Amino acid sequence: MENKYVTFISDDHLLACISDLHKAYLKAKSNITKKKLYSNKVDTIKLTFDAKFNDIDEENLIQSEILRQIDKSTNNSIGTFHEQILGGIKGFETGKLRGYDIKANDDTLFADIKNKHNTMNSSAAEALFQKLARYADNYKKAKCYWVQILSKGSFCELWSSDINGKEYSHSRVYKISGDRFYALLSGQNDAMFQLYKALPIAITDYLESAGQSKEDAINSALDEIKFQTNTSKRSILDQITFENYRYYLGFNKL
Repeated sequence: MENKYVTFISDDHLLACISDLHKAYLKAKSNITKKKLYSNKVDTIKLTFDAKFNDIDEENLIQSEILRQIDKSTNNSIGTFHEQILGGIKGFETGKLRGYDIKANDDTLFADIKNKHNTMNSSAAEALFQKLARYADNYKKAKCYWVQILSKGSFCELWSSDINGKEYSHSRVYKISGDRFYALLSGQNDAMFQLYKALPIAITDYLESAGQSKEDAINSALDEIKFQTNTSKRSILDQITFENYRYYLGFNKL
């Protein structure tokens, strides 16, 4: 039977990957309480600038902060989604916590996938190069890739770089953009474009078949904060600042 969505993986595999990502979104959007909101400390000085410079009222400001936290927690899940998609291409598999993200079944390819090109500092880049070089040394026929799903260009080139004052290069260690890596594994130059075009249809089909709603989860953090402002008579932003920094000098006066 001809595939409905893309030509390089089965419809069932694509829908399974979407299902896993949906679960990650639901977990991230599950009831964000005040405790969760405060877990990493809220930068209320930045929020003050956001409110004034962007002309946002305090309730919408806090809703935006909640959405920012949700977005931060789902970013890693997007990288996992790409790993699962690529691991469904015939001849390849995911690493499943074995030190690599993708490898060829015949050990001729190993890859580490980053969703964005700028997510690593120099120490992380150095560690990644060393890891890929070890795979290349241990598997003499293997080419090893640092995959940048979202990159500034379309490329596949040897990764040669000066990192932390040291020169790094290897004849079989590469860096590659997401479109080129999709093309490399699938044998189809437009594979990543196929995925992009298919996703709206596949996601809709998945939600309908699973009986899922697109509605956002209800978060209680703002309601909890507003309830306390009823007695404290503070503004929402002052209440958040007091609860996060009342032990700072002078902040107990809020």
